[in-house]
Amino acid sequence: MTAAVDTTQIATEDRLRADLYNFLGLILSGPPDEMLLAQTASLSGDDSDLGRAISTLAKVAKITKPKAVESEYNKLFIGLGRGELLPYASYYLTGFLNEKPLAQLRKDMVARGLERAQNVFEPEDNIASLMEMMGALVVGRFGSPATLDDQKTFFNRHIGPWATHFFTDLEGAKNSVFYASVGTVGRAFMEIEAEGFRLSSE
Repeated sequence: MTAAVDTTQIATEDRLRADLYNFLGLILSGPPDEMLLAQTASLSGDDSDLGRAISTLAKVAKITKPKAVESEYNKLFIGLGRGELLPYASYYLTGFLNEKPLAQLRKDMVARGLERAQNVFEPEDNIASLMEMMGALVVGRFGSPATLDDQKTFFNRHIGPWATHFFTDLEGAKNSVFYASVGTVGRAFMEIEAEGFRLSSE
């Protein structure tokens, strides 16, 4: 029997952060089906940059068909040989796949008790996996919730140096329509997280 995660100690703000990380992880791991598009269409945001980006994404999701978004996803990330974007930390940081950033991530995953799902064959430094890992650390899906310092270390080492760049590329990619709005949400969220972690050390 596995121990239930005690989420009572997790602040509402942290739960919302984890939800957004998990959402980005899910929507970047494969094209959304009708149910996920409907859930995305029901989102609403406030008047902040991130809130407006979420509202725009919801509007786009309302008029997006699963078949169209599947075609878009394939052009962006799969393509013939390769997609328009390569969503991996190693590629963004070194210009090559399966490089030092991936080795460093694997070491950190072992230290934190994180492991790759059996049915996932992509390198772990994929943006979708990293979003999911960060969400898991925030709420303690694999043990106790990570301290703010530990979250900051993981973010600054594996996400901060390249994720904003990736989401900006996603916003402007030739084949991006639905995913351009995902890129705007991701970029705005990464900027907030980076600033939050920076302020936490002052």
